[in-house]
Amino acid sequence: MPRWARRALRLNATTTGGWVRYAQLLANAGADAIELNLYRLAADPDESAADVEAGDLRLIADVVASVDLPVAVKLGPYYTAMANFARRVTGVAHARGLVLFNRFYQPDLDLETRDVVPRIDLSQPWELGLPLRWIAMLRPVLDPAVSLAATSGVHSGGDVVKALMVGADVAMTTSALLHHGPEHLATIEAEVRAWMTEHEHESVSQLRGSVTTATSDDPAAFERANYLRTLHSWTTPPSLVPGPPPA
Repeated sequence: MPRWARRALRLNATTTGGWVRYAQLLANAGADAIELNLYRLAADPDESAADVEAGDLRLIADVVASVDLPVAVKLGPYYTAMANFARRVTGVAHARGLVLFNRFYQPDLDLETRDVVPRIDLSQPWELGLPLRWIAMLRPVLDPAVSLAATSGVHSGGDVVKALMVGADVAMTTSALLHHGPEHLATIEAEVRAWMTEHEHESVSQLRGSVTTATSDDPAAFERANYLRTLHSWTTPPSLVPGPPPA
């Protein structure tokens, strides 16, 4: 984990001027790094995918140029060509890290008033699959100096181990702490240590990146080639297995 990631402050804004101004304020306040939390939907039908990416790259580059601090970017998973865009975020726009992925909270409808109402659903462990896939694919193609953080679905020490295996430098958790309280961090750490001891790993660096598309025995498993195998892995729950007709 890079030292600068230990006191990174998250930044949310709506305009380029706002992003830059508040990034400078955070830098002056003593932040070690800044995380840009890109959170917007490309809902304009006149805006192409290329337009969206170009706008985001300009924003990231402007913030990076405005502060003398490492800048990480928290991305959503909905870019058309994620691997290409990630490489441009870190190469062209000079971000020092990526946080994968931003969770977009979905609206709900009140059936009585017909109002659109906000709803917050905390992450579940199954959501870790998406960041695991992309970190495993991105780690071998990005500059080794780029820091990668896994977020969404990290609830246990086993989840942290998985994130490290695919090449993450950092595993982030919030929902688990809201569920169990901050003391759950000690449980997660103990579970990581126990797993490493059981599997004879002496350090996190020995574990990190051991199962990426460059190091895995089955790199296609991270891509669509694993689709049919995944479907065949489904088993019908016992409660849904039809039984004999009632007598």
